[in-house]
Amino acid sequence: MFMGEYQHSIDEKGRMIIPSKFREELGTEFILTRGLDQCVFGYPLSEWKVIEEKLKSLPFTKKDARAFTRFFFSGAAECQLDKQGRVNIASPLRDYAKLEKDCVVIGVSNRIEIWSKSIWEEYFSKSEDSFGEIAESLMDFDL
Repeated sequence: MFMGEYQHSIDEKGRMIIPSKFREELGTEFILTRGLDQCVFGYPLSEWKVIEEKLKSLPFTKKDARAFTRFFFSGAAECQLDKQGRVNIASPLRDYAKLEKDCVVIGVSNRIEIWSKSIWEEYFSKSEDSFGEIAESLMDFDL
């Protein structure tokens, strides 16, 4: 399980160190793709296969299902860690998430998320104020 928050930076070649706490579970080969809320999602290959199967089962006759799967899969890239524990984040993913220098890498259960530091801070600040309301609305899910 992925959890925690780590500050990192992207170098001029688009490489970023994956936090050491995430490397073992993520593996040396994994998938990065466009995430929701303007971040990049990272999945171990085993988890990616589960998600892929679920998305393949969506009815292609539904407009929203087609749109989501296009968005999700068209941004996906197979990635590998180098010997220093870095990953090269593809330019389209960096552009989508506005990843330029300072980044935040967070663990979110079955995936990692890579955020621009400024976007993460803004998102967290807005969400923090309504955390209690969000928790209350999730009570219907037996949390």
